[in-house]
Amino acid sequence: MTTTLTSAPTSSSAAAEKVLRSRRIRREWGRPWLYLPLTGLLLLMVTPFLWMLSGSFKPEADIRKIPPDLVPTRPTLANYRELLGTLDFTSMFANSVIVALAVTAGNLLFCSMLGYALAKLEFRGKRAVFTLVIATLMVPGLVTFVPLYVLVSNMQLTGSLLGLILPFLATPFGVFLMRQFISTLPDELIDAARVDGCREMAIFWRIILPLTRPALATLGIITFLGSWNNFLWPLVVAQNESQYTLPVGLALASSGQDFTRFGILLAGSVVVLLPVTIVFLLFQRHFVAGIATTGLK
Repeated sequence: MTTTLTSAPTSSSAAAEKVLRSRRIRREWGRPWLYLPLTGLLLLMVTPFLWMLSGSFKPEADIRKIPPDLVPTRPTLANYRELLGTLDFTSMFANSVIVALAVTAGNLLFCSMLGYALAKLEFRGKRAVFTLVIATLMVPGLVTFVPLYVLVSNMQLTGSLLGLILPFLATPFGVFLMRQFISTLPDELIDAARVDGCREMAIFWRIILPLTRPALATLGIITFLGSWNNFLWPLVVAQNESQYTLPVGLALASSGQDFTRFGILLAGSVVVLLPVTIVFLLFQRHFVAGIATTGLK
């Protein structure tokens, strides 16, 4: 009787281990079939960037060669030297950095403040304001381009870096993102702080902002990327070369009277891409966390 009772759990545990082992084997055999299409998609997405990097070290004739060479047969730095010699690179790079950092900082501050108000504060018209934010997300940017330019022109901000920064210090997407993330934070933390005598600004700075780092990193990367690559607005608002950003200067330098100098264009694209890549690599962990947790209760 004792032998029967002790052998029953042993046989059941052995069967469970066998089931787990078979599942593990099926999962390991299934992974290569999953990785294969993902690797193909990765190569498809990376190929344009590899072609851009390879083309930036090619002479103009080799870039236009058909069929093209994937690896430069006559590598040269002439495109980079011509790029730095044609553009006022230092000034344009500084303009891009100033505009991108200022717009990013403004979005992180103002969008998080408005997101906190919409998520945790009670005031009259709160639902109407949030509805207006959602409705604004559906309006294409080109629809508001002309009215925004007229407003900036009437404020006499054209031809200045402030005219490139001020209209984008807060965005509906940033407000929506921060509101959705802050709404997931427990109300008990805020209530406890209020009981201890903290004012709303102290709660925002000491409690809300430290807890919203993933969302702030996500918003910061998206905003920095959009501002750094913005082309049409700086082209229209900047009145002279001293206010041009890198994308505008690159487009003007690579366009000739009847042809495009692809060597300079590719070299400039590599230079423009480097800061964005560095920012993403530094904050990618927070970026993924912010996307994964935004809007979850």
